[in-house]
Amino acid sequence: MAQIIDGKAIAADIRREVAAEVAALSSTHNVVPGLAVVIVGSRKDSQTYVNMKRKACAEVGIRSVDVDLPEDISEAALVAEVHRLNADPAVHGILVQLPLPKHINEEKILTEISIEKDVDGFHPLNIGKLAMKGREPLFVPCTPKGCMELLSRSGVTVKGKRAVVVGRSNIVGLPVSLLLLKADATVSIVHSRTPDPESIVREADIVIAAAGQAMMIKGDWIKPGAAVIDVGTNSVDDPTRKSGYRLVGDVDFGEVSKVAGYLTPVPGGVGPMTVAMLLKNTVDGAKRGIVE
Repeated sequence: MAQIIDGKAIAADIRREVAAEVAALSSTHNVVPGLAVVIVGSRKDSQTYVNMKRKACAEVGIRSVDVDLPEDISEAALVAEVHRLNADPAVHGILVQLPLPKHINEEKILTEISIEKDVDGFHPLNIGKLAMKGREPLFVPCTPKGCMELLSRSGVTVKGKRAVVVGRSNIVGLPVSLLLLKADATVSIVHSRTPDPESIVREADIVIAAAGQAMMIKGDWIKPGAAVIDVGTNSVDDPTRKSGYRLVGDVDFGEVSKVAGYLTPVPGGVGPMTVAMLLKNTVDGAKRGIVE
């Protein structure tokens, strides 16, 4: 049976570390890290995520700057809001909750965030530096960073290993493949146009599943002993639950847990790490401001 990687416990460790850093910054430099969380409109799922992030800030002593904007805000007005936060010295990180309403160009908004405050790590300059050898981004995207942290804190060696990333999104697949490459893995990316993906996944010592397809990765796709990080969160109908559904990953947990060496559950694996890494990035931004 696979060793189950407890993302909740590891994320709790990181939050404790972050809380200690926040306290030290406050007592030594009189600086309280500030995170601006911008939400446009009233999408239920976005509000849930934003509330989770704001609550997490409060728990570790990060000041949360709440920016709630109407669905029909103009792109220009949103850009002006981002510029205002860029100029505010008490704000060390700016997070714009995606997706944005259809009439707003997401790429334009993300590019307007100051690279020094881009705690989501999605600014093209940060992604570009991540992609280049010998360059370091100011911030690394939270979910991919969380995946790497789960591997390292579980004692999984990345250097020299074969890693396969399933999915090529800008948010997870692409940046996590770049991080694995930076950590000296040999990296393949499998996606919706890949013929016979299982034959490639079967060669992997490390699998990062981020395709958004419920339980797509079966037990016979996995090399015995491989480390499998499941980034997927998909809801499937489950009449036995009060809500009528349950969350599953991109990995068939029942099958893969019998073959893999390490496996993250869904929920309770990668999810809690994403928020923990956001907090870490915010504190790093505040520390960088002091050094400079």
